[in-house]
Amino acid sequence: MIKTHPRLAVLVKGWPRLSETFIAQELVALQEAGHNFDIWSLRHPTDAKRHPLHDRFNGQVRYLPEYLYDEPERLAAARAVASGLPGYPEAYRVWRQDLRRDQTHNRIRRFGQACVLAAELPEETQALYAHFMHTPSSVARYAAIMRGLPWSFSAHAKDIWTSPDWEKKEKLHLASYGATFGATCTAIGAAHLRELADDPARVELIYHGLDLSRFPTPPKRGQRAADAPFHMLSVGRLVEKKGFDRLIDAFALLPQTLDWHWTHIGGGTLANKLSAQADAAELSDRITWMGACDQPEVVAEMRRSDLFVLPSRIAEDGDRDGLPNVLMEAASQRLPILSTPISAIPEFIETGVHGILSQDDPASLASAISKIARNPAKTARMAEAAYDRLIADFRMDPGIRRLSERLNALCTDGR
Repeated sequence: MIKTHPRLAVLVKGWPRLSETFIAQELVALQEAGHNFDIWSLRHPTDAKRHPLHDRFNGQVRYLPEYLYDEPERLAAARAVASGLPGYPEAYRVWRQDLRRDQTHNRIRRFGQACVLAAELPEETQALYAHFMHTPSSVARYAAIMRGLPWSFSAHAKDIWTSPDWEKKEKLHLASYGATFGATCTAIGAAHLRELADDPARVELIYHGLDLSRFPTPPKRGQRAADAPFHMLSVGRLVEKKGFDRLIDAFALLPQTLDWHWTHIGGGTLANKLSAQADAAELSDRITWMGACDQPEVVAEMRRSDLFVLPSRIAEDGDRDGLPNVLMEAASQRLPILSTPISAIPEFIETGVHGILSQDDPASLASAISKIARNPAKTARMAEAAYDRLIADFRMDPGIRRLSERLNALCTDGR
């Protein structure tokens, strides 16, 4: 049997990544819809575990040099090939222009990775598709210019809100070698990018949605036993935008009459700091830090919990959540939700209908937790409404169909 190289190359920051199930879900679904592609990853995996979903991807995963000094011979060979490509001089000019505005090692690394990508892409490659509008899209753009190929991207949250406007504009204008189309997973993100694009129609709102086949039928939730603590669960990286520091402060304000326990799933750079914060508040005996977990472990915790809490906020550098898929995962198990009205979260959760959206200060969070714990019947009705909304409006299939159409056109028609 003759092996055929894929027409499409997909760039990601890292593969596999536990915190990016939405990317794995999409790529597996695209593959199952008939798309043949390899993954080109800018970084090697750092998680000790992987989701079962990652094992369903059966294409080839190729790793670009994570740091240019790691593979000098590969880089030199790639630079020799890339410099002979017709588009190399223009790609070099564009990169130098970018470097004058962003004088960082990361910008230099992007061009080196783009040289390797352009040199090693199979000749049959017809288009590039990058997940995230910042670093992966820069690598895709430079390589696409070198090879004379169209490219596209999917933008999410941090990449939209922390990238400079000049860079987003250039990636959204065909005259500056921008993307043929850009997809994004929130209405608020789509509106922002359309304001920057030369043609707003090239920015497509495509919700990730949820592949419900990956989740069990939700449990029947009865009245909590009188002697059982009110069990709260959070899933998310321990970083500023997730707001877990304020949630710990909120726990300290809960009434003494409420017996509670909080379980956190996820790793992150603030792990030690937040653990110390809990120790100082004398709350550690009520908290379980589970660290990074795979999907079955996450679902098991959701099924035994009473409330899902995600106190998202805008970080000092402008980083924020988009529409976290974990909220939809909680809804799939009819787990009541407490979150905040940040970014696109209200696109899924209408406060008082599908869950509660509180302000992110500790006093407001503590008040919301107390009210939810005291009103199990109302809380259950909101969880049921969130489940119904998920089923009606946030399934994965419609988004995959639309993205599949755009990618097919990208490979067939180019620009």
